[in-house]
Amino acid sequence: MIKESVFKSFDSPASLESTLADKIAHQLQHAIDSRGKASLVVSGGSTPLKLFQLLSHKTLEWSEVYITLADERWVESDEKDSNERLVREHLLQNRAANAKFRGLKNMFATPEAGAAMAGESLANFPRPFDVVVLGMGTDGHTCSWFPCSKELDHALTTQDMCAAVNPTTAPHARITLSKDAILNSRQIYLHLVGEAKLSVYHQALENDDVTKMPIRAVLAQRKTPVDVFYSA
Repeated sequence: MIKESVFKSFDSPASLESTLADKIAHQLQHAIDSRGKASLVVSGGSTPLKLFQLLSHKTLEWSEVYITLADERWVESDEKDSNERLVREHLLQNRAANAKFRGLKNMFATPEAGAAMAGESLANFPRPFDVVVLGMGTDGHTCSWFPCSKELDHALTTQDMCAAVNPTTAPHARITLSKDAILNSRQIYLHLVGEAKLSVYHQALENDDVTKMPIRAVLAQRKTPVDVFYSA
């Protein structure tokens, strides 16, 4: 049985997004005030889009904020399935337009070939990452750590920044930050919306078998604080 992380439940997605945007903005500005710059890792998909929009209006020194993705589909950045496209359209707007963004997709034909360069592109990011925002699939995956993937063990054990993944239950080859990279952070938020995700979260707490539910690699560790923000 995994000890439950800090769990915060909200009456509505809007309330969750407002509170989380405020917390992230405060932590990023605190990092800038303390260390001169800040780093933010975000996830793709539809869940964080409103959060991105709220964050983009926050007043902070965005020019000192470095942003990247927890994972990316190996598609061009202007394609509809690209997480980079979502970040550019919803987060790198308004006051956040001058943040320093670095995507994970590069010119190589495959994520296997491009993984080393993707990791090198993040070499100038402030580490540990100040804030990491993760989502979770109904199969218990986070980042692109898919239980169906033969590369899962590598993604969870490598000391490299990035790993290639070829899920059998989701489209596109992918590149993902490794477990080592994700846990080298000051704060992780797990952003969940919907009762189906809540059920999966509680299931994930039942044991620490990461091969069945890779989100457990985040929930079972005690190196990095994890706050779960949930709304039905």
